[in-house]
Amino acid sequence: MDIQIIDIPKIKNARGNIGVIENDVVPFEIKRVYYLYDVPSSAKRGGHSHKNLKQMLVALSGSFDVVLKDGKKKQTITLNKPDKGLLITSNIWRELENFSSGAVCMVIASEAYDETDYIRDYKSFLEYIKTQS
Repeated sequence: MDIQIIDIPKIKNARGNIGVIENDVVPFEIKRVYYLYDVPSSAKRGGHSHKNLKQMLVALSGSFDVVLKDGKKKQTITLNKPDKGLLITSNIWRELENFSSGAVCMVIASEAYDETDYIRDYKSFLEYIKTQS
């Protein structure tokens, strides 16, 4: 599965650490940044794939699980450190769940929002990835 954990450089300081994300940390040009917050612990987010877009997810606060599927394998990764980013390339189904209280998920994206890049139905996703191999 084409995913990767990326170490986010940090500047350590007794008064609090600083996480630094610049273009040399993320392996794509950053076109959009958004974040999820106040997500109820029972809620699920995501539930889609992208045809072209790449993303890096970072747990700025709290924790959550990212369930990833490529049509053959399933993998769950828990994000809970603000100095670790999960790089997800295109054609990978993602679901976010088990949000802790106060969790904040920052998403760094390679493209601006484009609804035509989304695959929001899992069966359609499976059909689409068959055409990509």
